[in-house]
Amino acid sequence: MQENKCTICFFNSVKFWGGGEKLHLENAIHFRKRDYKVVIASRKGSPLSKKAIAEGFFSYPVSVSNLSFFNPFKIIQCLLFYKRHNIDTVIFSASQDLKLGSISAKLAGVKNIVYLRGLASPVKADLLNILIFKSFLTHIILNSQDTKRNTLKRLGKYVNGKKVHVIYHGIDVTISDTDVSERLPVIREKGRGIILGNAGRLTAQKGQVYLIRIASILKKRGIEFTLFVAGTGELQSKLESLRDEYGLQQEVVFTGFIEDIPGFMNSIDIFLFTSLWEGFGFALVEAMIAGKPVVAFNATSNPEIVTSDITGFLTDCQDLEMFADKTITLIKDPLLRKKMGEAAAKSVRERFEINERITELEQCLFIKNH
Repeated sequence: MQENKCTICFFNSVKFWGGGEKLHLENAIHFRKRDYKVVIASRKGSPLSKKAIAEGFFSYPVSVSNLSFFNPFKIIQCLLFYKRHNIDTVIFSASQDLKLGSISAKLAGVKNIVYLRGLASPVKADLLNILIFKSFLTHIILNSQDTKRNTLKRLGKYVNGKKVHVIYHGIDVTISDTDVSERLPVIREKGRGIILGNAGRLTAQKGQVYLIRIASILKKRGIEFTLFVAGTGELQSKLESLRDEYGLQQEVVFTGFIEDIPGFMNSIDIFLFTSLWEGFGFALVEAMIAGKPVVAFNATSNPEIVTSDITGFLTDCQDLEMFADKTITLIKDPLLRKKMGEAAAKSVRERFEINERITELEQCLFIKNH
C-alpha cells in the first residue's frame, strides 16, 4: 500500500557536473513524472542548478563546504528550508552535504533522510559519521555490492542492516533505438582505422594515463586506430604532454566535454575503461547500451556490470599488455565485436532499465508491504 505522495528534496551542492549530479537530476525528473513534488537544493550557478531550472524545477541555492556542519547559521538555514517547503524526504550523495544536511534534517523532523552513495571507498568511523549512519539516516542506498562492502567496512557494526539497500543506477534504454547514421564530426574528421573510445573526468581515478600507455602498445604492434578521450579535468595538460611524449598525437585525441554521449558511444567501435575504482561505472553502461563491446580492469564494481568473455573483457588490474591483447582480439574480429556488443546491450536492457530502478527506489523509500 502506497503512502501519500511526499515532497522530495535532492540536495547536491557540488560545483561540477558528474555522475552523482546526473543521477540526482534524472531521479528528480522520474519522481516528478510519478506525481511527487520535487525540489532541488544546489549550488547557485552550478551545472546541476542550471539544468534543474531548465527542466522547470525550483532550485534552492546552497553553498556547502566540508566544515559547514560547524556553522549554526547554515544548520538553521537548512532547517528552515526543509520546514518552509514541507520536505519529508531528503536525498544526499556528497559527504559535505550529508554532514550539514542530515543534521539539519534530523532537527527539522524530516521523515526520510537518505544517503545515495556512489563511492566505493571506506567511510571513516569517526564520531560524527557513526552518529549520522546510526541515528540520522533512515536509508542507505548503495549503487553496487562493491560500494556496500567498502562503505560498511568500518561502519557496519554501527548500522542497522535493514536500512541498507543496493540499487544499481538506471539508464534510458530507448536511446539505443536512435538511428545514428553518421559519426560525431570530431570522430569523422580525425578518426583513422578502428575507433576506440573512453569517457570520464580526466582524473587519477579514471586511469587515462594507462590508456595512453595502452595506445603506445597498440601502435608498436602495428594497429591502425584512433583513441578518442571525452571529458575534462585537472589532469588534461599532463595527459596531453604524456601523449606527445609517446608520439601519439595522431592516435590519441582529447575531445573535451561531450554533451552528446549517446552520439559519442554510437561513433566508436570499442570502449576502453581504465578506471581504478568505481562505485558504478556508468560510462560502461552507456557504451554497452549502444551495442559496444568493452575492455575494462577486473576491479571494484566492474564485474557487476561486465560479464567477461560475453559482454566484453575484464583484465587483471593495471596489466596493460593483457589489456592491449584483449583490445586487439576485438579489433581483429568484427564478428566478435558484433556478438559481444549485442550481448552487452541485451544485458543493460535486462538489468539497468531506468524505470525499473526508479520503481525499486520508490518501493524502498515509500511503499510498505503489509
